[in-house]
Amino acid sequence: MKTKFTLPLLLLFCVSLFGQKVITKKIESDALQDERTIQIYVPKGYDKDSIANYPLAIVLDSEYLFDLYIGNSNLFSLTEKAPKQIVVGIEMNTTRSKDVSINKINSSLTADSNNFLKFIQDELLFYIEGNFNTSPFISIIGNGASANIITHFLRDETPIFNAYVCLNPIFSRDINSQMSSYNLNKLANIDNTYYFYMNDSQVNNEPNKTHVKNLNTFLQTLSIKNFNIKNDYIDTTPSSISAIGETIPRALSHNFELYSSITKEEFDTKIKDLSPTEAISYLENKYIEIDYLFGSNLGIRERDILAIERIIIEKENGDHLKSFGEMILNLHPHSHLGHYYIGKYYETGKKYNRALKQYRLGYGKMDPGDPKADAFYQNIQRLLRKG
Repeated sequence: MKTKFTLPLLLLFCVSLFGQKVITKKIESDALQDERTIQIYVPKGYDKDSIANYPLAIVLDSEYLFDLYIGNSNLFSLTEKAPKQIVVGIEMNTTRSKDVSINKINSSLTADSNNFLKFIQDELLFYIEGNFNTSPFISIIGNGASANIITHFLRDETPIFNAYVCLNPIFSRDINSQMSSYNLNKLANIDNTYYFYMNDSQVNNEPNKTHVKNLNTFLQTLSIKNFNIKNDYIDTTPSSISAIGETIPRALSHNFELYSSITKEEFDTKIKDLSPTEAISYLENKYIEIDYLFGSNLGIRERDILAIERIIIEKENGDHLKSFGEMILNLHPHSHLGHYYIGKYYETGKKYNRALKQYRLGYGKMDPGDPKADAFYQNIQRLLRKG
């Protein structure tokens, strides 16, 4: 398909939003045979020439979801609960009914809504990924009838979106048969991770409640390890609009659970009963996935290292301390902790010269102003006294 993204067809201007950049464009779409306005939020620190990549979020109904999503996204990134994101909002205020329309007889997409999905997948994503540094992880967010429409992207043999956020969804009456026809078990054979979030609320009408409940019942019958499903219930809000304020952060917590540091729940349910070898592999894979999916080379968080330290030290006589240290250095070459655990391994085996070398290497990587530097140096002093 020939897309028309040459400069004469783009109206571009930028505004400041809390110190970051929002770009507004009018794109002439072949699929829609019309212009469509989009807004592109670029996070603080974004550099087109950098090798850093950012997850992408496509927000429908941007006239009221765009700023809310950005605000929550920034809060999550500041608290290391999620990476920074590039956020694209699609304005639907004048053509929304066509964009999200379905056949009232069989709940299938109309020609207009099919064209809207083609615009997103074939034109919008093509433009964004060609002009911005995006990582492989892509979210799509919709509210009400828009939440129903985005589920149709799951019909693709290899769905292009990783996370589907259905806020206050108005699902079609045939949502179960629709989702069943997509053969979601296919996701298990794809080397990727998928998230599906939806919510109900006390202000929802009974037909919508029934559709959400029925879909949740169907999805819970599936057993697909890489398809993570969350159904929320919001019972503290007086309206569907105010419920959005609660659902967006809940959805972000769900979709970026991998990115966050190890929680007590994660440790208790997934880690504590692992062998040292399995625990090391779990932590290594966690950070490899974070780097790949989110474009975030975090190295490795010290608190995550400490979270599994006891397993490495106390199980199997600490025989895996060396492997633990090597894994840390592989993920985070500038960390002193990798050398610490390798040194501890050699010291336990009474190979003091090798241990001393590792402790010195680790100490050399520390900032002299680090309050932990003096405590780390005690490892060197202890071995020097033994020598």
